[in-house]
Amino acid sequence: MEISHGAFKQHIMRIYNAINQEMFATGVKRQRVDVIGTKIVILAIHQRVAGLGSLDKTNRFVTRLADVALLDENKARLKAAIEREFPAIKVKTVLKDYDPFTEIAGTIIVTEQSLDDLFTP
Repeated sequence: MEISHGAFKQHIMRIYNAINQEMFATGVKRQRVDVIGTKIVILAIHQRVAGLGSLDKTNRFVTRLADVALLDENKARLKAAIEREFPAIKVKTVLKDYDPFTEIAGTIIVTEQSLDDLFTP
C-alpha cells in the first residue's frame, strides 16, 4: 500500500475524529498528526463532557475513573479502526492521556513496522 504522507495524516485525523463522534457525540476542536518512524503522534483539543466537567469540581476521583475507562475504550477503538483501514499496519500499542483542565489529549500509536515504507515519494 502506498499513500502520500499528507493523505495518510488526513485519514488518521478522520478516523480519530469519527471515534470521538461515536463515543461523545462531538468531534475534536483541533488536532495535529505527526508520523515519525513507528509512531503516529496525535495532539488534540477536545470538549470536556459536560457532566464530567461538573463533577470534576466536587469529586475528581470519580471523574478520573470515568476518564480512564473512556480512554481505554477509545484506545481499543482507535487500534481496531487503524488496522481495519490500513491492513498493512499492525499496531503494537496505543498510549493516550487526557488533561481535563486544558482539554488536551495526547495519543501515541506505536506500530510494529516503520511507516516510512507506506508513503509515496
